[in-house]
Amino acid sequence: MRHQTQYHPASPAKVTLLTVVVVWGLAWKAVSLWRAARDNSKPWFIVLFVSNTAGILDALYIFRVSANRRRREQEQAQEPG
Repeated sequence: MRHQTQYHPASPAKVTLLTVVVVWGLAWKAVSLWRAARDNSKPWFIVLFVSNTAGILDALYIFRVSANRRRREQEQAQEPG
């Protein structure tokens, strides 16, 4: 005997939530990939490109890793000599 699966369409609220999460994640991913490429950070670029964490890892890179790198570069540029 074959079992037939019934199709249950997703509710509009679920579709909206999924759309918001996807757009949110893509926005963070775009910014983090752009920043990693600009920082010439190939390992981070690869990790960010292949990971899918709804923007969490991307935000971590933008606000921690890249920000720290930029701060160090600015401090080195201001040092005499």
